[in-house]
Amino acid sequence: MKNSEIDTSFIADALPSFISEAREQIEAIEQLLLQLEDAPDDRDLLDALFRCAHTVKGSAGIFGLDAVVGFTHHVESLLDRLREGQLALTPGLSTLLLQCNDQIQALVDMAQNPQDEAPEAGAARALLVERLREAGAPGNPAVPAETAATGAAADTADSATMLWQLRVQFGADTFRNGMDPLAILGYVAGLGRIVGLSCHLDAVPPLDHIDAETCHLDFEFCLETDADAEAIEAAFSFVRDDCVLQLRPDARCAEVLAARIEDLPDPPRLGEVLTAAGAVTRHQLEQALHYQAQADSPDAKAPLGEILQTRHGVSRQVVEAALQKQQRQRPTTAGSAAPADDNRFIRVQADRLDRVINLLGELVIAGAGASMLARQTRQRPLIEANTQIGRLIEEIRNGTLKLRMVPIGETFSRFRRVVRDTAAELGKDVALEIVGGETELDKSMVERIADPLMHLVRNGLDHGLETPDERLAAGKPAQGRLVLSACHESGSVLIRIRDDGRGISRHKVLQRAWDRGIVEPGMTPADEDILKLIFEPGFSTAEKVTNLSGRGVGMDVVRRNIEALRGTVTVHSDEGQGSTIEIRLPLTLAIIDGFLVGVGSSKFIFPLEAVVEVIESRHAAVQLDDRGRTCVELRGRVLPIVDLRALYALESTPPPRVSVVVIQSGGRQYGVIVDALLGQHQTVIKPLSRMFRSLRGISGSSILGSGEVALIFDVVSLSQLAAEQPGSSTAARARPVPPVQS
Repeated sequence: MKNSEIDTSFIADALPSFISEAREQIEAIEQLLLQLEDAPDDRDLLDALFRCAHTVKGSAGIFGLDAVVGFTHHVESLLDRLREGQLALTPGLSTLLLQCNDQIQALVDMAQNPQDEAPEAGAARALLVERLREAGAPGNPAVPAETAATGAAADTADSATMLWQLRVQFGADTFRNGMDPLAILGYVAGLGRIVGLSCHLDAVPPLDHIDAETCHLDFEFCLETDADAEAIEAAFSFVRDDCVLQLRPDARCAEVLAARIEDLPDPPRLGEVLTAAGAVTRHQLEQALHYQAQADSPDAKAPLGEILQTRHGVSRQVVEAALQKQQRQRPTTAGSAAPADDNRFIRVQADRLDRVINLLGELVIAGAGASMLARQTRQRPLIEANTQIGRLIEEIRNGTLKLRMVPIGETFSRFRRVVRDTAAELGKDVALEIVGGETELDKSMVERIADPLMHLVRNGLDHGLETPDERLAAGKPAQGRLVLSACHESGSVLIRIRDDGRGISRHKVLQRAWDRGIVEPGMTPADEDILKLIFEPGFSTAEKVTNLSGRGVGMDVVRRNIEALRGTVTVHSDEGQGSTIEIRLPLTLAIIDGFLVGVGSSKFIFPLEAVVEVIESRHAAVQLDDRGRTCVELRGRVLPIVDLRALYALESTPPPRVSVVVIQSGGRQYGVIVDALLGQHQTVIKPLSRMFRSLRGISGSSILGSGEVALIFDVVSLSQLAAEQPGSSTAARARPVPPVQS
C-alpha cells in the first residue's frame, strides 16, 4: 500500500474523533467567553480560554486543516494579549470573539463535510480577521493606556522567547501508521522559528536496501518560540509512542525560566513547579519519576532535580530556583499537599452504549423468568442462587444506567449565548440564572429536550419579558430575569422556565380562541384550561410576525415532543408578574423500578418512586364527595381515587376487599383501586403499539418473566383523571382520545 493511501486511511479513521473533540472545545470557548463577561479579569478563565483555542489549532494542524489553523491562529493571538493584560475584554470584543468562535465551528463542520466554500463565507472570514487585527492594535481603545505604548514591543521581547533544543527520531512504522513527519515539522515551525535543522544519516541503510515504507528520519534542530514545553511536545502527540523525542531548553534560557518560576503561584512539589514554568513536560517528569522509582534501595535514589538535569537537560540554575520556590512555600504539616486528580475518561460511541442497555433489558426479563421458575420448583438452593443473580443484575442495571446520566446544566449553559444574542436583538436587558444544573438526566432525553427548551426560552424572551423602558414604567427593575431550573421530584425530573415579565393575558388568549373557533364564542373555561389553549396547533397571540415568533408554530410541537418522552408540560402565569412553564420528565427511557399490581387478569405497573403507601378498603367504603368525585377517607381527609376496572372497562368481578395504592404526583396525592399487590418489579420499558398510544393514563408497557404484558402507568395523567370535574360518564372519560397527528 502506498504511503498516501495509508495517510488518507488514517485521516478518515481519526477525523471523527478530532471533530468530536473540537466541538467540545468550541462549546467550552463559548461558555468561557460568556463567563468572562461577568469576570473579565479572571486569569484562570483567560488561561482556560487560550488553551481551548490552542488545542483546536494544534489538532487541526495535525490533520492538515490549514483553514482552521490559519483562522484560529489570529484568534489565539488576540486571546494571548488578553491573558497577558495587554487588552481589556469589552462587550464589543466579547461579541467579536463569539462570532469568531462561530466561524471556527463552521470551518470544523466543513472539514467533516468537504464542500466548495461560498465566496461570501470567505469574505466574512476575511472581515473577521481584519477586525481581530484592529482589535489587537496598540492604538485601539480596548488596549489599556499603560500597556498600549509597549504592546508591540512586548510581542517580541526576549523575556517571552525561548530557545529549545530538539531531536526527534521517528519510529520505523511511522509511515505505516499513516503519519507524515514533514507535516509535523511544518506545524512545529508554526510555533516559532526553526534554527539549524540537520538530519542524522547514520541509521539510513544503502539505497538498494531501503524499504520505502520504513521511516529512518532523525532530525535535530533548535526552535525559537514563546510556546512552552507542553505546547511543543503536543505537536508530536500522534507519534509520541512511535518516536524518541528529546526536548530541552537551551542553556542561555535559564534566566527566563528562573524568572517564570518566581512569578508562579505556589505548587507544593518540585515537578509541578518545573512543569508549570515550562521547563519540562509532564511526560518528561513521569519518565524521571519512573527512573527514580527503579532504584534498588531508598539510599540509592537520586534526587528528582538531579535526574532532570542529567536526563532531560534542565539547567542547575532552573532546578535551584524551583527548589528555593518550593522551600519558601513548603507546607508546615505533613500530608497537606493536595492529592493528584486520578479521574480518567474514556469515549464510547452512543450506539454501543444503547446496545448494552437493550441487552441489559433482555437480561432483566430473562432473570425475572428464571426467578419465577425457581420459586415454582420450591428448591431452596435454586431459589437462593436466583436471588443472588437478581441482586447482581440490579447492580449491573444501576451502574449501566448511570453511564447514560449527564448533568442537565450542560444543556442549560448553551442558552447563555441564546439569551445574550436574542435579548440584544430585541433591545432587552436580560439576566439568565441557572439553578440545579447538577441534576442528572438520561443522555438521550437531554438531547431530545434541547429543541423544546430552545423554543420556550426564545418565547419567554420575545413574549414574556418587557423592554427596559416598559419594565421601569411598570415599577420593575430595568433588567429582566429568566430562570432555568431543574430538580428531582417523585421519581421524575422537573424543569422550570420562569420569567418575571408581563405574564399571559387570559382575556387575550380567550379572545383569540373565540376568533379561531377553538372555544365556542361566549364560553369561558377555567383559568388553567385557558392557559392550555396556547398549546393548540396554530395558536398565537402575537400582533405581528417576527424572526422569533408570530406564526403559530411551536408550542404545539413543544407539547408533542415532550409527551413523546412520556413527559408533561404545564403553564402557570400571573398577569403583570411573570410566567412559569413546568416540564416533567421521567429519569430514563429504559429501565425503572416498578410496583406490580393486578386488576382481574390484567397487570399494571406503577413507578415505585411515586408510590406512597397502600391501604385496604371495601367497595362499600368508596363514595362520592360533594363535587361528585369518587373518593375514600384516609386519616380524616378525602382522597380522590381512580377505579381501573371502571376506567378501562375490565370485565371481571371485583373481590370483596380491594387495595388502594396511594400515589404522589405534582405535589398532590390520589388513590388507585386494584385487586392484587404483586410486589416490586424491575421494569423494562417498551413502547406502546399505535393501537394503545391514545389510552389515557398509560405511558408504556413491559414484559413480565411469565411472558405476560403489563401496562405502565403515567402517574401525572392518572392524577388529572382523578381530579377531573364530573359532568361526563365514566365510560366517556375512559374513551381513548384521538392520537396526536405528527
